[in-house]
Amino acid sequence: MASAIFTVFLVLLALSVPVAIAIGIASVVGVNFFSNMPMLVVAQQLFTSIDKFPLVAIPFFILSGNLMEAGGISERLVNFVRAVVGGVQGGLAMSCVLTCMIFAAVSGSSVATTFAIGAILIPAMVRLGYPVQRAAALQATSAELGVIIPPSIPMILFGVAAEVSVGEMFIAGFGPGLLIGVVLTAFVFLWCKVTGYGKRDGEGRLELAVAFKQAILALLMPVVVLGGIYGGVFTPTEASVIAVFYALTVGMFVYRTISLRDLYRVLCRTVVSTTVIMVIIATAGLFAFLLTRSGVPAAVGSWVAEMLDGPLLFLIGVNLFLFVIGMFIETGAAIVVLAPILAPVAIQFGIDPVHFGIIMVVNLALGMITPPFGVNLFAACTVARISYEQIIPAVLPYVLVVGGCLAIITFVPELSLWLRDLVYR
Repeated sequence: MASAIFTVFLVLLALSVPVAIAIGIASVVGVNFFSNMPMLVVAQQLFTSIDKFPLVAIPFFILSGNLMEAGGISERLVNFVRAVVGGVQGGLAMSCVLTCMIFAAVSGSSVATTFAIGAILIPAMVRLGYPVQRAAALQATSAELGVIIPPSIPMILFGVAAEVSVGEMFIAGFGPGLLIGVVLTAFVFLWCKVTGYGKRDGEGRLELAVAFKQAILALLMPVVVLGGIYGGVFTPTEASVIAVFYALTVGMFVYRTISLRDLYRVLCRTVVSTTVIMVIIATAGLFAFLLTRSGVPAAVGSWVAEMLDGPLLFLIGVNLFLFVIGMFIETGAAIVVLAPILAPVAIQFGIDPVHFGIIMVVNLALGMITPPFGVNLFAACTVARISYEQIIPAVLPYVLVVGGCLAIITFVPELSLWLRDLVYR
């Protein structure tokens, strides 16, 4: 059955069928033609896959990100960061990375970060002389931090799929997220120094005191959400509701930038985004169930143990495999399908499952900016109004930078685990 499912799945992908639909059709074909199970199993597993309490956080984090964008919170964050670093050559480009780091600490979504921050910073960078391709590529790469710095929707998916604590995944993401953010900021600064871009970045920025006063409530949002999680006040799932309440209250009653009509549009966008993710989770859950029933995880584990003798070779092999997968398959679908297969093998090699989860999330996040199907690249091209072909040469240096950070994250587990061990051990 497993071979038939994979064959149908790959054929459908080759025909450009959306991943979620391809997974679902391949699973139905497997159940109907290559097993003795009743078709009722399809409905049962589709429901079971999404009947998990931690998944409730996904629509709420998406909603909070959309409310931050509609409520002007993202614009105030941009103004504050520009006020801090905008006077330095390349300060506007550096503010792109730093603002995405802050916005990512609440939104949990790289695509939401691309649209919310990119709509402000890409035009501003172009206005001050940056090449539009470089501006779009930097925005797409910086927004990748949205799935690495907690809260993170892919981390929630990994935690559910691999039965790992979502709270531990969140806190383990801080070190890798900060590493990538710092390295990207340094790379952008050096690039501007070498090329001469960014000399006018101080134009139009606010005074620091004014920008801080305008952004103080926006800056408090990640403090409230993440502080509540790690202070034991509420769980990560409950934190997603707190984030929505905070963003809604600030946007509607403090800044007064969200009307009832705006709220309706925000809710519609959230429903669409959530539905896409939940369909992927449901069909991928069915797919994983059928593969497990066919003995694929055990077979893969035995094969990997024989071919990759030792944790070092395993990590190298898995990184190469995930890098290729991330180029073609959406992050959420890849995590839900592959985490139940690869996480037990990693544990056999003595690799901490939380550390392995961070490796998997960062690697697949790299796929968001890697051609041919990098979702952040498509989003950034939409905002910048350029063709997909234009952004590819500009994004390749950033792929190498993030890839170097991934190597450090992979082979220095303490970067991910020291804070986790400090809090949970």
